[in-house]
Order: sequence, then structure tokens, then C-alpha cells
Amino acid sequence: MTRNWSEVARSAIVARYDDAWVMGGARTPFADYCGVLAQVNPIDLGIKAARAALERSDTKPEAVRATFAATVSPGGFDYLFLPRHIALFAGVPEDRPALQATRVCCTGFELVAQAAQGVSNKAFDTALCTGTESMSRHPMVAYTHRTGFKLGQVQFGDMLWEGSQDPTNGTNMGITAENLARLYQITRADADEFAAMSFERAIRAQKSGALAEEIVPLASETFELPGAKPRGISLPRATPELREDTHIRPTPLEVLAKLKPAFGGVQTGGNSSAIVDGAASVVVASGDKAKKGEPLGRVVASAVVGVPPEIMGIGPVPAVLALLDRLDLDLDDIDRIEINEAFAAQTIACVRGLGLDIERLNVNGGAIAFGHPLAATGVRATLSALLELRRRGLRRAIVTACAGGGQGMALLLEAA
Repeated sequence: MTRNWSEVARSAIVARYDDAWVMGGARTPFADYCGVLAQVNPIDLGIKAARAALERSDTKPEAVRATFAATVSPGGFDYLFLPRHIALFAGVPEDRPALQATRVCCTGFELVAQAAQGVSNKAFDTALCTGTESMSRHPMVAYTHRTGFKLGQVQFGDMLWEGSQDPTNGTNMGITAENLARLYQITRADADEFAAMSFERAIRAQKSGALAEEIVPLASETFELPGAKPRGISLPRATPELREDTHIRPTPLEVLAKLKPAFGGVQTGGNSSAIVDGAASVVVASGDKAKKGEPLGRVVASAVVGVPPEIMGIGPVPAVLALLDRLDLDLDDIDRIEINEAFAAQTIACVRGLGLDIERLNVNGGAIAFGHPLAATGVRATLSALLELRRRGLRRAIVTACAGGGQGMALLLEAA
């Protein structure tokens, strides 16, 4: 039996933001796991996205008062310096602080929310938000070797795999999707049909130029900073330039139907989010700053809530319901909704839990098609949704995701 998610939504933390605007942004192409970006430090992907976001929003680096940047898992030994180095190499003056804040798959939304809160509190008037992730560089680690180890007890773990395991209930993220499939009676055919739709929509968006509008192309490049060792991006010789997401490809239903289950149920590698590397960045500023430029839209509010860890993927449902309730809106008042497609069954469960019209959902495809680089996803969704509102002359969007451990987060956006 499903829960009363409206009751759960009452426990959500909802914040309203006064006059916080997204001025513009950019993201890198998302590249398949162990592909063309596998050797690139996520900090460098973040620097590229941040520089492009500043340029496209017509924001001078010296105008940035605070930087919020994150990666969920380390992609290099300089991980602790990630937000600071992204800011400095993007040209932000060295006397401006930087913060790393993570909320697993909702990290990108958290970065935008932190910036919107700071702007609303008048702590600063302009912030840079950058989420970046190299899934290819999630490390192999050992946590106990500093004190030595007994014979035969050498243990290394793969953070990409172990990080998807929740020891509180002994399940991994894929099993939580299978739990939702049983709870909402979602079949393998349902999951495959949803995945095929995601790919079809992404291909259409790629051909129309909708995705290109948010992407900054990548090439081998050096980032200079006076007095510092240069950083940069180095692509393989076989790929001198990367302009598009690499996972988007024709993926008909009959191909998806032949794939083996990954967790013994409805989920496969084809109807789950793609494992990719990439970064996304936006600039958030006050209304006074927005009046001097051409903002994409406003960050109206955020909601974050906890759900049972074993069905963590349902998190978007109470998060969205909390936003609608506290702002006295109905789902029909929302023109576009972006739910991160962690898994097909998980997203379908959210659609059914909300009673959502699928024609308003992920209209340009989702993470099944172009990927889910953890910390970058929320920033990308924010940018994508605002660009879609502008293209279509629409007013409101909600962007949302679930998070491992049992959370959901959502942002309400309005077009400029």
C-alpha cells in the first residue's frame, strides 16, 4: 500500500526566496562512463562550465560575491579545494568565499537553493553555482589501511559501486527502484516504454538545437591563473572537440526489451540513468542585478523532505506536493516538470504518485537518455527548465530529484 504523501509533505522544509534570479548558465556535454572525458578532473569540467555561465549571463567574474560548487565523490586528490579552485580559475577575486555542499543526487538543487537564500537574505547579490561530476574518476579507496591490516584482509572498495549501497537496509539504489515497481505495479514493458520515450525526446531536442542552447563545446584547453600552476582539459587525439552528449542514440523499444535485468526485476542498463561525466553552472543574482541584464527566470522556492530509504526514489512526490501546498498552487499551474530519471520505475512511480500528465514531464528527454552526473544534475535541470520556459513562452516549472538515503528536493521556477 502506498503512503499518503501529502501527509509526508507537511514535514518538508520549504523556503521561499525573495527576488532571486537565474541570470544564465551553461553545461558541458555529458560523456559516457570511461569515455572521452574519463581523464578530466571534475574541477576542470566545473571551471569550463563556470566560465561559460559567467559569459552567457553577461556577468563579470569580479561581480561574484560567493561561489557554491560541489562534486558528490572525489575525482582527484585536490577534491577539498574544488569550490575554491573553480571560483579562482573562473576569475572570481580571491577575497570571495566558496562553499561545497552536497545532498547526493539533489546536490545541484542544493547549490542553487543556497545561493537563492543568500541573495534573499541580502548576504550577497551575485553567486556562482557549479555542479560537476566525473563518474569515471570515482575512486577505488581503502579506509582502514593507515593503521595496517591483517594477513588476507586487504580491502579496497569501488566508490562508484559501494556508494550506491545503503547499509541501513542492505539495498542498493537499483533495488529501491524495484521496490517502487512492486509498490506501484510497474512492469518491465512500462519501464522500457518510458526509456524509449526519454531517448526519443532527447534525440528530438538534440536535432532541434534545444540541447545545444545549454551546452558549451569542449576542446583541449589550458586555464591560466596568475601565480598558480595552470590547469586544463585534455581530450583524446581521436576527439579534438566534444559538442554533444554522447549517450543519446536511437534506442527502440525492441532493443531495450532484449536487455537483461540488472537487479532481478524491471530495471536494466537501458532503462536506468546513464553513467556519465559532466558539469553545469548558473549565476544567481538579486533583483537589482537582474534589472540590469536579461535573466532567464526566478527561483521562487525550494522544498526538501525525507522518505523511507528503501523507496528513496519516491522523494520527488512529497517534495513537489510541499511546494504546491505552501505556495497555494495546483499541479495544473505548473507548465513543465523535470524529474530526474534515476530509474524508469522510480520516475514512473513519481508520475503515478503525483497524477502527472506525462506530456509536461521531461519534454526534452531525461537522465536515461543523456545521463546523471550526480552533482551536476540539479544545476542542469534548473538551466534546462528555464530555457524551455523561455522557448515556449510558459510561466512556471518545477525541477526535482530523489536522493540516496531517502530524500527528495524540488525547486519552483518562474520565467522572467
